[in-house]
Amino acid sequence: MANPSPGNSITLRVTAPSNFTVTSELAAAVGSAGAAVTALDVVESQHESIVVDITANTTDDEHANRVKDALEALEGVHVQHVSDRTFLMHLGGKLEVNSKFVIRNRDDLSRAYTPGVARVCMAIHDDPAAARNLTIKRNTIAVVTDGTAVLGLGDIGPAAALPVMEGKAALFKQFANVDAWPVCLDTKDTEEIIMIVKAMAPVYGGINLEDIAAPRCFEIERRLKEELDIPVFHDDQHGTAIVTLAALTNALKVVDKKIEDVKIVVAGVGAAGNAIIQLLLAQGAKNIVACGRSGAVNRDETYTDAHRTWLANNTNPDNFTGTLHDAVAGADVFIGVSGPNVLGEEQVASMAKDSIVFAMANPTPEVDPVIASKYAAVVATGRSDFPNQINNVLAFPGFFRGLLDAGVSDITDEMLVAAATAIADRVDDSERNASFIIPSVFDPHVAGDVAAAVANAAAASLSERANA
Repeated sequence: MANPSPGNSITLRVTAPSNFTVTSELAAAVGSAGAAVTALDVVESQHESIVVDITANTTDDEHANRVKDALEALEGVHVQHVSDRTFLMHLGGKLEVNSKFVIRNRDDLSRAYTPGVARVCMAIHDDPAAARNLTIKRNTIAVVTDGTAVLGLGDIGPAAALPVMEGKAALFKQFANVDAWPVCLDTKDTEEIIMIVKAMAPVYGGINLEDIAAPRCFEIERRLKEELDIPVFHDDQHGTAIVTLAALTNALKVVDKKIEDVKIVVAGVGAAGNAIIQLLLAQGAKNIVACGRSGAVNRDETYTDAHRTWLANNTNPDNFTGTLHDAVAGADVFIGVSGPNVLGEEQVASMAKDSIVFAMANPTPEVDPVIASKYAAVVATGRSDFPNQINNVLAFPGFFRGLLDAGVSDITDEMLVAAATAIADRVDDSERNASFIIPSVFDPHVAGDVAAAVANAAAASLSERANA
C-alpha cells in the first residue's frame, strides 16, 4: 500500500557520461525503480561527464537502495552518494531561539537586563498576574511528553520523541504564531510528571500534553487541569477528537445521513478513542460501539480502569459483545485510532450502504484505503498521500491561539465543538465531495477561524457563569 512519499525523499549525486539523452535516461531509471522524480539538477558539466543531483520520493530505505542500483546499472553511471532529505532537515534540530529586540548599546542592555529588568521583576512580584503581559508567558506553551506513545512507534523514549515535539513546536509557530518548546521528560512516573509540569508552569501560558501512553495520560491531564491555572490540552485526545468530528460532519453531509441515526464503530479505546467518543456523544451520536483488542466494550464485562468502565456505561446501547470484525457488519461509520491492518476487504464490504471509513492509524492505516474505497462512499486517513487527511495540525495551533487570546484555563466541550465546526465550515457546499471533506492543513484561514471560534465559546461560557 505504501506510496513514494516526501517523508522518504532522497537526493542522489550521480556522475554520468555527457550526452544529449543522459538526463532523460537517468530519470527513466529512477522511475523504473518505482520512485517519483521531483527534481533533476545538473550541478557540474565537463566535456566527457556531468554531475547530476536527482531528487526523488521513495517508500523506505530498501526502496532507496533499489533506486541507487537502478542508476548504477546504466553504463558509465556512478552514484557518488545518497542524501536522506528528512535527516538533512533534522541536522542540528528544527528550532532556535530569537530575541525580539537587538541589544545594540549600553542603553538597550540597561533596559533588557540589569539594572532596568529589576523593576519589571518587582512588578511581577507585587502582582503575579502581570507575568502574562510582561514575559513570554502570554504566548508560550510547553509541549510535554514522556515518549511512551509516539506516533505509531510506541514507547521509544524521550530523546527519540524529541524530533516529533520539535516539529509540533514549529507547527504552532507557523500556523498560529504560538511560541512552543519541547519538554521531553525522562520519567514514566505519573506523580513525577505532574510535579515537574507544575514546577515549570510559571514560564508557560499553557501545557500541550503529547504522546503519553494511556491510561496514565488521563490521570496526568486530570490532575494538571485541577492543579494549574493555565489550560492543559492533550492533543492525542482533544486535537484528534476535534478534527475527527469536523471530518465526520462533512462526510455525513456527503452521504446524507445524520449523526444521531448512524451506527459508529470506533477501533481503539486509548486516549484518542475515548476523546472521539465523548465528543461524538456531545454532538448527538446515539449508537457507538467501542472496540479494543478483545472486542466490543460492553456491560457484561468488568473493567479495571475508569475509562473503559465509562465507555461500557455510556456506549453500545444494544450491549453487543462480539469482535471488531463482527461489530462493523452493518455499521455506517468506522473510525480507527488503533493499529495497522485490523480490517480487511470482507469487513468493509459488510458495512452499510454509503458507509464512511476513517482509517487513521499512522503510518499504516487500519485498512488499505484503496481497498476501502471499493465499498465505502467516503474514506479518510491520517496520511498526506491520500485524499481527506485527518491531521491534528488543523486543530491544535488555532485552538491554543484562541485559549491564549481569551486568557482562559478551562477547556470545555463547547470549545471543542466550536473548533470542529470552524474546521468543517472551511469546506463549503460547492466544494464538498467524497474526496474533499476536510480542508488542507495549508488553508491560511483555518487557524484563525478555529482561534476565533474557541475565543467566542470561551467568552460565552464566562458570560453564562457570570449570569448564573
